[in-house]
Amino acid sequence: MGIINVTPDSFSDGGRFLAADAALAHARRLIAEGADILDIGGESTRPGATAVPEAEELARVLPLIVAIRAESAVPISIDTVKPEVAHAAVLAGATMWNDVSALGHAADAPAMAAELGCEVVLMHRLGEPGTMQDDPRYEDVVAEVEAFLLARVEVALAAGVAREKLWLDPGIGFGKTPEHNLALLRALPRFVALGFPVLLGASRKRFIAAIDPAATDAADRLGGSLAVALHGARAGVAAVRVHDVRETVQALTVSAALLA
Repeated sequence: MGIINVTPDSFSDGGRFLAADAALAHARRLIAEGADILDIGGESTRPGATAVPEAEELARVLPLIVAIRAESAVPISIDTVKPEVAHAAVLAGATMWNDVSALGHAADAPAMAAELGCEVVLMHRLGEPGTMQDDPRYEDVVAEVEAFLLARVEVALAAGVAREKLWLDPGIGFGKTPEHNLALLRALPRFVALGFPVLLGASRKRFIAAIDPAATDAADRLGGSLAVALHGARAGVAAVRVHDVRETVQALTVSAALLA
């Protein structure tokens, strides 16, 4: 899953693809590099981020979805917490709703997911982007994230979302310390065993710098990102959400060849 942030403030590439032509060129590049899915977001969910008005988010993402769909059948994921943004994006050609609030941002989100009939990613996060990294605490992070995700599965199913449409994401970096993130990564086989496709999003995230203090800039975290992608693949995740598509595809391909 290749990331396209149509935002001015995302943690790694904020502002680079805000212009329509730059975003479309990036989408073409990610497809050429081997992306199986494009994940398009118009509102940053990085720690400390502020909410974006619905109209502005729509203005950022819809033209890009339409432009991609006009020339490619690549699956498109809309990264949003807003049901109306998801609705408009799916009408424009998106095939997946990647919701970092696990359909919890709005009361009508589960019903909207059922109405759309698209694939839905339920992600765990603790708190809101503006405050989620202030002081995250858990008694047992793996057990609590697992319980949360299973509870949100039940909410989605009760609203009419088909079980086979649901994905899970443990939410690396969303209200977690580096130690919490490592515990969740080590426990990926446990999440895979729940029986849903698992999406892993750890590309360039800050916990890598806690392991390698020299990686203070997000662009310096390629090696750590590839290590996590390979770990996720061995654990059985269904997809890795990454900034560096070409490098990740190469690493996964060589790893698979070595294990064949």
